Amino acid sequence: MSSDPDKMMSKADKMTKLTLTRWSADWRGATELYEQAANGFRASNKYEKAKVALEKASKGQEVQASPWDAAKHMESAAALAQKLSIWNEVADFYRKASELYTECGRAQPASDALGKAARALEDVKPDDAIQLYTDACEILEEDGRDQMAFDLYRACANVYIKLEKFTDAATFFLRLGVAADKCDATNSQCKAYLSAIIVYLYAHDLKQAEKCYNDCSQIDAFLKSDQSRSASRLLTAYNEGDIEEIKKVASSSTVSNLDHSIIKLARKLPTGDVTAIQMNANDDLDEDDLT
Repeated sequence: MSSDPDKMMSKADKMTKLTLTRWSADWRGATELYEQAANGFRASNKYEKAKVALEKASKGQEVQASPWDAAKHMESAAALAQKLSIWNEVADFYRKASELYTECGRAQPASDALGKAARALEDVKPDDAIQLYTDACEILEEDGRDQMAFDLYRACANVYIKLEKFTDAATFFLRLGVAADKCDATNSQCKAYLSAIIVYLYAHDLKQAEKCYNDCSQIDAFLKSDQSRSASRLLTAYNEGDIEEIKKVASSSTVSNLDHSIIKLARKLPTGDVTAIQMNANDDLDEDDLT
């Protein structure tokens, strides 16, 4: 047999087509040739041709009812599409791989495939990356594997922060907190809640930050935590217009143990005029004073 990958591809293509003399396609033989051709193309850095060979090898495995092997080939094709900066194919191929893993009943690799796509697209197609991260989380949630989704929640929240979609970022940290609660991962839960509060404060939404703190404080584990105390100190400092205290809490060890993106936001607090907050609070007190 020729070791020329182009000739292998040509021969494999013929084996999958029906003719007057060939009444059934030889997908097994063709798939082996596609796989060998892909290796040959990769060895000679012909990534576009290798990608096409892997797509066809994936189809061949799928036709032969081998979704696991088909998924593996689609992931390899996606990685080559990434190397070639063909971003729509990166998303499409990883999604196809995820579907094939789901067909095998394998939630973890199905989610991992979407996570790989999301990481590849974070900088070039952030909105697509967010959807991929979201879908990856949902696969694990539906399979009862919430704990395996923690990094995906954080990654998605970080993309939202880069896009300055702070409400969405906080929402994802709260989703992480709920998932952590299901798994009794108290430390991750409390860090997620404090992260959400810091995001709201960075967006200069003190009202939402306070609501978030009050809601989270209904959970006993958070109420007793260092993260809760830090949140309380921050909110008190905001209401008192105490910039030095805000900066002190923001640089504390509790905050320094959060995700890097949250530490960066915290170091920039306060982002708005906290004296205005204090003046508004005083005005409210004056209105309530009936003496």
